Amino acid sequence: MTRYYALEAIRAQPWAILPAHLGAIEAIAARALEAPVLDVLRADGHAERYQTMLSAVADTGKRMNGTNNVTLNKQGVATIPVMGPIFPRANLLTEFSGATDLNSLSADLQAALSSADVKQILMVFDSPGGVTTGVSDMASQIAASSKPITAFVPGMAASAAYWLASQCSTILMDNTALVGSIGVVMSGAKQVEPDANGMMEVDIVSSNAPNKRLDVTSDDDQAQIRTVLDDLEAVFLQAVARGRHTSVDNVKQNFGQGGMKVANSAISAGMADGISTLSATLAKLGAATPPKTPVKSAPRRAAAMADLEARRKLAEGHA
Repeated sequence: MTRYYALEAIRAQPWAILPAHLGAIEAIAARALEAPVLDVLRADGHAERYQTMLSAVADTGKRMNGTNNVTLNKQGVATIPVMGPIFPRANLLTEFSGATDLNSLSADLQAALSSADVKQILMVFDSPGGVTTGVSDMASQIAASSKPITAFVPGMAASAAYWLASQCSTILMDNTALVGSIGVVMSGAKQVEPDANGMMEVDIVSSNAPNKRLDVTSDDDQAQIRTVLDDLEAVFLQAVARGRHTSVDNVKQNFGQGGMKVANSAISAGMADGISTLSATLAKLGAATPPKTPVKSAPRRAAAMADLEARRKLAEGHA
């Protein structure tokens, strides 16, 4: 039953992640480590790629005191990795998947912003995305940065990861890297045969809460779930449009429609700004003299700060 509740917890929330990776997280939660979906993911070499890139990031400078994963070089460039699936906070799944938790990421970014030694920030993204919870706040924190933040994508910045990367001043990519997968997904299952123990799970809800347990195989119930996903997607689309200085309609039509784009296509569509390597990006940032205000305009930063303040007041009102 522990596995059942773990899967239910995963399926009860929306994800901004590549579908194959969501299946892998479910398999890990169920301790089904031999599941076929994990074989597919192992074959793509992402785990080895993450470790290689984390090692490369570690070599960019010395670890900043009081941070989890920030390195700082002599030129004042702080490098922050965003690797693996994204979760609101550290959990048992992160131990298996090498994930990023937003609590630690937020603290690391704030430390870099507060340090007088940091002149530029480089966020290195290689992530399939993750849970939508907390991503909007993290995106607002990036958008409100008082220092220029550049995103570099060596592998992929998909879904929630692209949501965050789109708020950076500039997005640079390796020539084989991928960005996109803009959208929100939920998974679900319906048991149609008794389980291995001869038991059938049955949910009964109160009379005035028919939508508390939706049937993922029902067209009507799917429509209700899709309404929630569309509402979350609207927030996602608006954030990307603001970050990339374009319209929501353009994002809908030309930013992959839920698919991924390789570097050159992404740049042509306006999803990214250029092709580079980690070393070349660091050299360019280290040689640059940062402006007094970020590359993104002050009004955008002010709007992001106002949004953060409104969220804090709302949270205090519900406390």
